[in-house]
Order: sequence, then C-alpha cells, then structure tokens
Amino acid sequence: MESYQKYIQINPNIRFGKPCIAGTRIAVQDILGWLASGMNNEEILEDFPELTSDQIRAALAFAADSERRTRLLAA
Repeated sequence: MESYQKYIQINPNIRFGKPCIAGTRIAVQDILGWLASGMNNEEILEDFPELTSDQIRAALAFAADSERRTRLLAA
C-alpha cells in the first residue's frame, strides 16, 4: 500500500480519538478484530458496504506501522 494516511483519520471527537477509517466511525481496531476472528475481506465488505478493500489494507498497514514503531523496555 502506497500510503495509508489518506484512509486513516484520528479525531478526538470520533471513537475517543481511536484511529478510524476516514469518513466513518469504523476503527482500525474493529477491522483487526474482525480479521483476527476469522472474517475475510469479502465478509467484512458484505457486512460493511461503506468500506473498500483499500481501506481494509490501509488498516493493516497502519497497524503494521504502529507495531514497527513500538519499543519494548526491559523491566
């Protein structure tokens, strides 16, 4: 994915500032949870026709980028 930034929006007034798909109240966390529970892209798109495949990929890219920036500190 070339750039997830155009698909992901963080607004403190929407879902308490959780990263969401722009123009929706669907959080990146929601999409990750659906995928983790075994739903595939087609099932998600069927249940949420306002989403696109690019937006699902953007959620995954955002999560991967967030994970890449995570640092663990030794106790």
